[in-house]
Amino acid sequence: MKRINLLNFNNILISFFILFSLCFQPIEINAQTDKDEDSAVTKVYVFDIKEEIAQPAWRKTQLAFRTASEQDADLMLIHMNTYGGLVDVADSIRTKILNSSIPVYVFIDNNAASAGALISIACDSIYMVSGASIGAATVVNQTGEVVPDKFQSYMRSMMRSTAEATGRDPKIAQAMVDPSMFVAGVSDSGKVLTFTTSEAIQHQFCNGKANSIRDVLRISGHKNVEITYQELGILDEIINFLIHPAVSSILIIIIIGGIYFEIQTPGIGFPIFLAILAALLYFAPLYIEGLAMNWEILMFIIGIVLLLIEIFAIPGFGFIGILGLILIVGGLTFAMLENIDGKPFSIEMVPFIKALFTVITAIIVAIFGSIYLSKKLFTSTTFGQFALHSIQDKKDGYTSANENYTIMIGKKGTVKSMLRPSGKVEIDGEIYDATAISGFIDMNQEIVVVNYQTGQLFVKKLPI
Repeated sequence: MKRINLLNFNNILISFFILFSLCFQPIEINAQTDKDEDSAVTKVYVFDIKEEIAQPAWRKTQLAFRTASEQDADLMLIHMNTYGGLVDVADSIRTKILNSSIPVYVFIDNNAASAGALISIACDSIYMVSGASIGAATVVNQTGEVVPDKFQSYMRSMMRSTAEATGRDPKIAQAMVDPSMFVAGVSDSGKVLTFTTSEAIQHQFCNGKANSIRDVLRISGHKNVEITYQELGILDEIINFLIHPAVSSILIIIIIGGIYFEIQTPGIGFPIFLAILAALLYFAPLYIEGLAMNWEILMFIIGIVLLLIEIFAIPGFGFIGILGLILIVGGLTFAMLENIDGKPFSIEMVPFIKALFTVITAIIVAIFGSIYLSKKLFTSTTFGQFALHSIQDKKDGYTSANENYTIMIGKKGTVKSMLRPSGKVEIDGEIYDATAISGFIDMNQEIVVVNYQTGQLFVKKLPI
C-alpha cells in the first residue's frame, strides 16, 4: 500500500514538471519572438542636403537632429546632392555629425563636392548612386578662384581629422584638397582628387552602391524599417530664405539705402519705411533661430540713434557718428553669428571675419548705390514720369524770383542750423533757407550768398 502511494506521488510530481515545462515553453518562445520583432524595426530619419551649403542647410541639419532625438530614431540618413558651399557652415554640420549619438549615413545622389565631401566623410557610412562623385574640396572664393594657402591649410586639416575620426585614410582625404598630395596608386596626377562611385568603394570611401534610400537601408542590413522624412513648414521655408547670406546682404543694402535716402529727403516717408521693414526681415529670423540676441539688436538700434543725432543735432562728424557706425556694423555682424554658450562676443573668428566682410561690403554697395541712384532717379528717361521736363523759360515771362532774393547775391550772413548741405542762415536779421554749394558748413560759420534759384539761396563759407 505504501509502495502504491509512493508511485502515485512520483507520478504526480513528474506530471507537474511536465505540465510546468509545457506551460513555460510557449511563454518563452512568444517573448523571444516579440523581442526579435521589436529589435528588427529600425527607426530611420531622413533629411536632404540638396542645395548650397549655407545657413539654411545648417538650420535644416539642426532641426533634423533635434527631431530625430525626440522621435528616438535609431539611424539618420542624409540624402545629398550638392556642389559645396561655405566652409564654416560645413564645419558646423560635420561637427554635429561626429558628435551625434545616433549613427548617420549619407546617400550621395550624384554630387558631394567640396563642403559636401567634408560632410560625407564625417558620416558613419557612405553610399553612392552609380555615376556619383565625391571630392574636389579645394577652397575657392565666390568667383571660383583658389584662395590663399592659409585657407587651404585649414580645410586640409579638417579633412584629415574627419577621416581619422571615421576610420578612413586621411591622406586620401587631404588629396581631395591638396593637388600636391601624393598617394601611390590613388593621387599622383598633380590634380585635386575626386572619386567616382567604384573608385570610392575601392578605397573605402564608400560602403556600397545604391539606387535609392530603401536600397541603402537594405544593403546596410536594415530590412524592417520605419522611415520618417523631414518636412519643413511654410515658416521654415521663409526663415531659410531670409537667412541665406545673399538675401541678408540685400536686406542690409536696403536698410542702409533707406536711411541714406531719408537723410537726403527729411520727413518720414517711403525710404525709412523700407529700411524698417528690411531691418525686421533681417533680425526676426535670426532672433527666432537664437542667433540674434537682444543685446545685438539693441546695439544696432543705438547705432542708428547715435548716427541720426550726429547728422541732425551735432555740428561736424566726430566721435558720436563714428561710434554709431561701429555699433550699426557690430549689430548687423554679431546677429549673423552663433554665440558660444550664449555668451556675448563669444564667437569663432573665421565666421566672424566672413560675416564682417559681408556686412561691410553690403554697406559700401548701399552707400555708393544710393548716391548713384539719387542722381539718376529723376534724370533718367526710365523714370521720366517722376519729373517735369517742360521748361518755363524766363524769356517767355516765367519767373519765380523775388527781387528781395536776387539782390541778396553777394550779401554775407551766419549759419543758424548746420548746412548738410541744406539748412538755415541768417542775413540782415532775417532767416532764410540755404544750400551749401559744396560740402557741409557748421553752425555760426560766416557765409556769402553766391546764387539764387527756385526759392533757394546758394551760399559758400567765407575763409576764416
